[in-house]
Amino acid sequence: MKTWITSEIRNTRPRPARAGVMAATLLITVAVTQPALAHKPVVPSNLPDNIEVLPPNRPFLVGHAIGTQNYVCLPSGTEFKFKLFTPQATLFDDAGRQITTHFFSPDPDDPLGTIRATWQHSRDTSAVWGKVVTGDNATVDKTAIDWLRVTVTTTEGGPRGVLARTTFIQRVNTTGGLAPATGCSSAADVGKSAFVPYTADYIFYADRTDHR
Repeated sequence: MKTWITSEIRNTRPRPARAGVMAATLLITVAVTQPALAHKPVVPSNLPDNIEVLPPNRPFLVGHAIGTQNYVCLPSGTEFKFKLFTPQATLFDDAGRQITTHFFSPDPDDPLGTIRATWQHSRDTSAVWGKVVTGDNATVDKTAIDWLRVTVTTTEGGPRGVLARTTFIQRVNTTGGLAPATGCSSAADVGKSAFVPYTADYIFYADRTDHR
């Protein structure tokens, strides 16, 4: 059973901030209305220990994602497999208002320009990039993509940007999104893409001792 979580969104109105984010190709626009969910726990009660985020970090924002996990068929050793090339999702708050977009883009603080998971705030354009450290994932539902703990590598948006103080992000309550089991079995399939629908909840954490 899905464990619902609720947003804890600060009321201060951030100033506009620049973010050097490469926009995701094929942006999804989803019209959705979600009921307000009051008095629910922020963190799921069935959260695996290995993706827990410890104090002094605390949740400050929750987004309910609707989108696709996008795969491309590529050679893998002597075989062929679908490989994820980007997620493509929109995150909404409990009232159904869009709060962020989610995709892959180059990490601006990485000298190699490593492609990382990216979230950009819809109002102030603050952004955050992160990576999944080995072991920071858990298969909770075999029919859905893993739950994750994402370690933040870079943020942009200045001290007033909503996402600028993010330290960790959890992906929980996932449905769908797994790579197709068929359709990528030979050289003739190389380059074939698959856009697999998924949903998830993303919990954003900040260091409560950071008073910048």
